[in-house]
Amino acid sequence: MLRQLAPVLYTLFVWWFSTGAILYLVGLPRRTHKWTMAGATLVLVAALCAAARSAQEPGHVAAYVGFTAALAIWAWQEVAFLLGYVTGPRRLPCPSQAQGWERARFALQAVLHHELALLLLGALLLALTWNAPNHSALVTFAILWAMRQSAKLNLFLGVRNLNEHFLPAHLRYLHTYFRHRRMNSLFPWSVALATIAVALGWQGVFDGRLDEAGEAAAILAATLLSLGLLEHWFLVIPLPTHGLWQWSMRSRD
Repeated sequence: MLRQLAPVLYTLFVWWFSTGAILYLVGLPRRTHKWTMAGATLVLVAALCAAARSAQEPGHVAAYVGFTAALAIWAWQEVAFLLGYVTGPRRLPCPSQAQGWERARFALQAVLHHELALLLLGALLLALTWNAPNHSALVTFAILWAMRQSAKLNLFLGVRNLNEHFLPAHLRYLHTYFRHRRMNSLFPWSVALATIAVALGWQGVFDGRLDEAGEAAAILAATLLSLGLLEHWFLVIPLPTHGLWQWSMRSRD
């Protein structure tokens, strides 16, 4: 039982702590941001090396290393985005009269460089782990990308909880591309597909056909999928879920 519980607890802690740490760092004074970006880039290089090395190892420790490396790679683009270094060519609020495809075009321009960075990082990780026996890093990055894309689309279409207070002051213009609504027509489909993915992920864990390493990797992935589904529900449930990371906002004081 402890063997199955360990990757769940590990994923929960890393998800909670890494999110808070990023929010804390980007909330520090602007003079610190170049050092934060430099440190994140060093971590990115180390994470890419760790992902490539762990991909060639079949053990359960390598599954943890690949999972953690993918989270560190993902953290780099989060830091780069929230610091304002990698966003998009448009750095203005959405015009109030913009609707439909015009509004979508403006929104894409606001995050275009960020989206391209995600694709480049994903392609680089794919190249580093191609034909390797351990796919933990690549699967982790793919889950993060898919869940984040879904969340972005739902924010664009409209949800109850926009959590715009998490955006630093220099990115507050992005809030104008969100919509405040109780729900949108995409949200039920997003939740349904995520629920199916979560169910399939946990089914793979408990079908008894995995060795110790495969089981660890599957639990890490299934737990991350479950957290992605939970984050989707955070968008619409009338509860102050931002309290989970209230400690990280102290840097802005």
